[in-house]
Amino acid sequence: MILRLISCNIFQREACHCAAHSPHVLDLEFLELGEHIHPEKLRETIQAAIDRASASPRGYDAILLLFGLCGNAGVGLEARTVPLVMPRAHDCCTVLLGSRQAFREHFGDAPSTPFSSSGYMERGEYFLRVEEGETRIHYGDAYAEYVEKYGEENAKYIWEQMHPAGHDESNRAVFIEVPEFAHLGYVARFREKCAEVGRTCVELPGDLRLIQALLNGEWDEADFLTVAPGERTIGVYDWAEIIRSQPV
Repeated sequence: MILRLISCNIFQREACHCAAHSPHVLDLEFLELGEHIHPEKLRETIQAAIDRASASPRGYDAILLLFGLCGNAGVGLEARTVPLVMPRAHDCCTVLLGSRQAFREHFGDAPSTPFSSSGYMERGEYFLRVEEGETRIHYGDAYAEYVEKYGEENAKYIWEQMHPAGHDESNRAVFIEVPEFAHLGYVARFREKCAEVGRTCVELPGDLRLIQALLNGEWDEADFLTVAPGERTIGVYDWAEIIRSQPV
């Protein structure tokens, strides 16, 4: 198969590693991490990339999206003439951990727990998904559901009431360490930054399983959503299906 990958650049190392082990022909495109601060803009950027790939003379068999719901940026994406395939993921944390089950195990009771990875550390020195002068890049699926139900402004108010500034019972910050890139040493820098802001560093093992399966064309329905031409994505906001598609 000839496949087009559209991915956030925090997965650049992981995606390139997995592409080298894929049996298919892959064309890779990476979007800037900073786009996540504005989910609506990110959705437009992803859709534009989808449209370019759909119109390409390369004749792609499928367009692969290495994004999750991502603050609703992954909701409302349309497949034109080429199927879309994307992981059933709340956000990039699920992808880095290798499964939505691992995400629920470690973040189910506290979906707003800040986390990082080698990609976050090297793509503009993001620490805990925060852009200086801006709010957190995204809060995960729970916040996205509030936006869907109540609108952006009301969702912000509700979230702030439920999560007052400076209140964090665990005070933990998670670093997801993908074993293939442990030699980069980013976790040591992350520990130092945690100490500077008074947070407890927690390390979790990452897993390339989802990324490798996506690039290998192993699109099990339990892990991936396939969007047929003429359909768009819609959010489900649960722990199992997470995202589905419907006719445009």
